[in-house]
Amino acid sequence: MRKLILFILIGLFTIVAPTPILGDAVVGEVIVTLGKNLTEEQKKQILQEMNVSDDTEIIYVSIEEERKYLGNYISQQKIGSRSISSARIILLDSGAGINVASNNIDWVSEGMYANALVTAGITDADIYVTAPFTVSGTGALTGIIKAYEISAEIEIPEEQKQVANEEMVKTAELGDRLGIEQATELMTRIKEEIAKSPITNEQELRDLIQRIAQELGITLTEEELRGLISLFNRMKDLNIDWNQVQNQISKIRDNLGEFLNREDTQTFIRKVLDVLIEIINVIKGWFTKG
Repeated sequence: MRKLILFILIGLFTIVAPTPILGDAVVGEVIVTLGKNLTEEQKKQILQEMNVSDDTEIIYVSIEEERKYLGNYISQQKIGSRSISSARIILLDSGAGINVASNNIDWVSEGMYANALVTAGITDADIYVTAPFTVSGTGALTGIIKAYEISAEIEIPEEQKQVANEEMVKTAELGDRLGIEQATELMTRIKEEIAKSPITNEQELRDLIQRIAQELGITLTEEELRGLISLFNRMKDLNIDWNQVQNQISKIRDNLGEFLNREDTQTFIRKVLDVLIEIINVIKGWFTKG
C-alpha cells in the first residue's frame, strides 16, 4: 500500500493530459494486452488467470514498442530483452476512477499504471497486470496505452506519450534517491515559481532549479539537472489540459477510501491533495500566457 500511494502521488504531478478519449469506447468492454514473447502455454495460463472470454480482443506488445516509449528514460536492463507483462482492462462508468491490481510485477507499481492512464486521458477503468513469473512490468505500461488507442480509435500524439513517460520516470527516480516527500516538494516548488514568473531562457530555468534545490537542501547531479531542464522545456511546448488533471486528483481523493480513513495518514494525504489543487490553479496561468 505504501508503494501504491507513493506512485499515486507521483502521478498527480504528471501534467501532460489530452482530452478524455472514451467517446468511442464502451463501458464494460474488456481489452487484453499480452507480451509478444510469451510462449503459447504462458498465453493460455495468463488468459485463464484473467478469466476472460474466448472472443476478447487481444493486443500484442513487442519489446521494440517498449523501447520506443521507455528506452530514453529507463535502462535497457530494466526493460529487458523480451516483452512478457500483460494486462486486462475493463472500462468502467464515468466517475468510477481507476483501480489497479498486479501480480508478479516488481518495478512498475499500481500507481504508475494509473498514472499512464491519466496521461492518456483515461480516468475510469479496472486494470489487472500480471506475468507468468516476476518481471519489471514495463510491457504492460506500454500495452495499456496502446489498447486504449485501438479501442477508442484515436491516436495520442507521440510527443505527449514521450513527455508523460519521461516525467513519470524522472520523478520516480528522484523519489528513489531523495525520498518521495523531497522529490515531490522539489517538483512542486519549481512549477510554482515558474507559474509566478515565466522563464524566458534555459539559463534562467537552470538557475531557478538550482536555487530551489539548494533551499530544500538537495544536491542535484549534473545529469539530474539537465534532465529537469529538458523536461520543463518540453512541457511548455505541449497542449496541457490542467482541468482534467485537477478532476483526476479529486477522483483519486475519493478512491483512496480505506487508506485515508487511517488516523495516521488521512490528514497528510488530504493536505497534499489540497495543496496540489491550489498549485494547479496557479500553474494554469503559466501555460495560458501568450
